[in-house]
Amino acid sequence: MLAPPGLKGVIVADTEIGDVRGSEGFYHYRDHDAIELCRSASLEQVWLLLLDGTLHAAESPEVAAFASEIAAGRASERVPNAALDAISATTSEHHSGLLAALPLVLGHAVASLDQTAAERRVDLLALVAAVPTLLASLHTLRMNRPVVRPDTGRSHAADWLHMATGHAPSPEQIRLMETYLTATIDHGFNASTFAARVVTSTGADVTGALSAGVAALSGPLHGGAPGRALDMIQGVGTPSATDQWVLDRLERGEKIMGFGHAVYRADDPRSVLLRDLVIELGPSLGEGELVERAVEIEARTLAVLRRWKPESTIVTNVEFYAGVALHLAGLSPELFTPSFTVSRAIGWSAHIAEQAANNKILRPSARYVGPEPQTV
Repeated sequence: MLAPPGLKGVIVADTEIGDVRGSEGFYHYRDHDAIELCRSASLEQVWLLLLDGTLHAAESPEVAAFASEIAAGRASERVPNAALDAISATTSEHHSGLLAALPLVLGHAVASLDQTAAERRVDLLALVAAVPTLLASLHTLRMNRPVVRPDTGRSHAADWLHMATGHAPSPEQIRLMETYLTATIDHGFNASTFAARVVTSTGADVTGALSAGVAALSGPLHGGAPGRALDMIQGVGTPSATDQWVLDRLERGEKIMGFGHAVYRADDPRSVLLRDLVIELGPSLGEGELVERAVEIEARTLAVLRRWKPESTIVTNVEFYAGVALHLAGLSPELFTPSFTVSRAIGWSAHIAEQAANNKILRPSARYVGPEPQTV
């Protein structure tokens, strides 16, 4: 039987990590409402939940020990050297440098097939903890700025902001970043998560599997959309010009980034969360006007899209307000996809561990539609 385009709706594996219920506008991590976790738990708590299956209290010794382990990974002596080696070998986008640097963090490549679960966990934690340090180092070196060393006294979100921008973030900016990172850790079998699981299913080492996720996330239809959505908000002119701006692009067959979703047929809860947060924090960060523009442009764009395709259910997706939230957090657009990588790498690590624990190689079939082979 032929699968639908993009494998939409095809179940390829069982998972206990989370699920997306598109018709309900709901998703969860393990057995916890993801949006409620964004509001009430730290990134470190949620990270530990995804890896080990238990949501520990914020002040528990388990979370404190885990946060210390992550901080040590960010500050590993191998991390800055790996970044410097990678930057000398590539001048392309951040993901190319990260792909080159990740294997250097561990200094070894052991097939996941030959590791115990405990060994894989150690390697995955070292790799994912190093991601923000690597990305920040690659960015600052490319900008000809000195590398900012990790600060083990900061949270993972706050340290990423500090290293990436070179400035101590405000509490409001840390809250924006922590919320964004927590909200985007995992979201079903999206393209990058599926890529990481496919590579894991071959028994490859965990750096290879994590690198597959990075490569998939680099695409503009996956990790690159928030920057393009912010470009729209800032470049459309007056909000009243939105209608014609959108129509012009629809008539040319272009995608409108930040709208529509492969799964959601109700409001994307991540978009609602970030929308409420930027409305709350935008004025105090001096960006009240930008937020007002975004809200009006969103409403106008949805109206045009729904008139254009009345038979479709079109919602604002996470990318639209993610661009605004990351801008308010103090990041330049070239750091938007790296921020997504910092977050989603956590989810990939959980999926890599799950796939490796009960593995069967993922090997689907294809339907040949070319000319008949020539016979001799």
